[in-house]
Amino acid sequence: MNNKEYYIHPSAIVDSIHIGADTKIWAFAHVLKGAVIGKNCNICDHVFIEQGVKLGDNVTVKCGIYIWDGVTVEDDVFLGPNVVFTNDLMPRSKMYKTAEKTVIKKGASIGANSTILGGITIGEYAMSGIGSVITRDVKSYALVFGNPVKQKGWVDELGNKLEKVDDKTWISPKTFIKYTETANGLQKNN
Repeated sequence: MNNKEYYIHPSAIVDSIHIGADTKIWAFAHVLKGAVIGKNCNICDHVFIEQGVKLGDNVTVKCGIYIWDGVTVEDDVFLGPNVVFTNDLMPRSKMYKTAEKTVIKKGASIGANSTILGGITIGEYAMSGIGSVITRDVKSYALVFGNPVKQKGWVDELGNKLEKVDDKTWISPKTFIKYTETANGLQKNN
């Protein structure tokens, strides 16, 4: 470790001063000035984080991911290896536009090699399978996969697939916590 509250591998390039305590930035990562990285994050090898990106606390960014301007990743998110973000719906060389705003909500997990179209929101604790092509918003607690993604079920906060109780109620077979279906996804019952 260095004398700062976070670790930067000697081969990483970190231009941002907004790095949270206990974050680790590994080999060959590049973080541009203006990026904000929360506490206790793990930024793995060969990651590029552009200016304007915001990562919450406890975020894991696995190897080979480029996160472009306009992307916000909330707390406790897992981004699997080689997840692809886009931020321009009509890209052309040397034509600079305002970046599309993409939000990955708290606790979501994105499977390896998934591609995320710019301008969408992935709900809290949602989970995508590997190789998913995400072209529209994903509801909270939804389990999605495919090209393009289709919802294949619901998961709890630990990633366990939920079982249906009735038309609007789902239960975790592991924790026995119940969830109610809403227009935005599931809501955990108290």
